[in-house]
Amino acid sequence: MRIGWAITGAGHLLKESVEAMEELSNHHDITVFLSNAAEEVLKMYGLYERVVSITGGRYRELATDSNQKFSFPITGRLSLGKYDLLILSPATANTVSKIVYGISDTLVTNAVAQAGKGKVQTYIVPVDLVEGDIETILPSKLELDKCNGCELCAAAEICPNDAIIPKEEINLLNCIGCGSCKDICDFGAVSEGKIITMHMRSIDIENTRKLKNMEGITIFEEPSQILDKIL
Repeated sequence: MRIGWAITGAGHLLKESVEAMEELSNHHDITVFLSNAAEEVLKMYGLYERVVSITGGRYRELATDSNQKFSFPITGRLSLGKYDLLILSPATANTVSKIVYGISDTLVTNAVAQAGKGKVQTYIVPVDLVEGDIETILPSKLELDKCNGCELCAAAEICPNDAIIPKEEINLLNCIGCGSCKDICDFGAVSEGKIITMHMRSIDIENTRKLKNMEGITIFEEPSQILDKIL
């Protein structure tokens, strides 16, 4: 099968999505579509290189907002029916709302629109699926209550991307999630994988309900459910 897999900038279910994508790539050709935010967030969680590693070759390409410019030419394959399936996981509330209201101004939303025109089935895992609170995992974070305020910050010194601002924070736009800072800090001031609770807004839940009713789109709760269905 030829499969397009799109990712947006959500941390929730991101690792699970990458793991499912890796497994699927062992059996099928996958073209990866990344929004600008997805590029950044994948790097924050140390997952970007894993995504890149499954690409390289015809129909195993890496398409991004930046390399597809404004016309997103690669999505034309979807409108021509050259893919068997498009997967969007994880899908942020922002992306879901754009799809619902017919806005296709990014690589990912354009891919979904073109898939609809080409009658390519689309599977989506929205992060805002049910009402109430959910638990999600944060990328690396500087815990100031544990920071010893060292004159020479070992975490900042070892960081390959200068992402550590000593005694202040981690610049997540520079962070690549390598974990070097966490390993070297003697005071445990760098946390990784901290779990927080987030509240799902009613408007985002309503948009997900509308998404379920759109032609050619099937909603899943977990990336693993897509994997089970295909394999």
